[in-house]
Amino acid sequence: MMEYKGYIATIEYDDSVRLLHGSVINSGNYPIANCEAADEDTLRKEFRISIDEYLAMCEEDGVEPRHPSSGSLNLRLDSDLHRRVAISAARSHKSIDDWIRDVLEREAEVL
Repeated sequence: MMEYKGYIATIEYDDSVRLLHGSVINSGNYPIANCEAADEDTLRKEFRISIDEYLAMCEEDGVEPRHPSSGSLNLRLDSDLHRRVAISAARSHKSIDDWIRDVLEREAEVL
């Protein structure tokens, strides 16, 4: 993974064209920037250029850029899981939001 100005991109290798491909993963429902390069250093440079161009384009157009990881998350659960989460939160003397936040904090991968 790569990170620049809070935007995170995954890296995949496409053997059919022999290129590394980076895609932003934390900008909402659609990717704001993609980049390709033959080596890691060039891919990092292209990723930074893509983000800078995206932000400049937003500023030029007077559009608010898609911010990475806004802090708001809608979560849909089936009714049985929702019930079990509510029970677990209550047993911990926490709200469901606080309980989920604690579980995610404990389990989330550190970059």
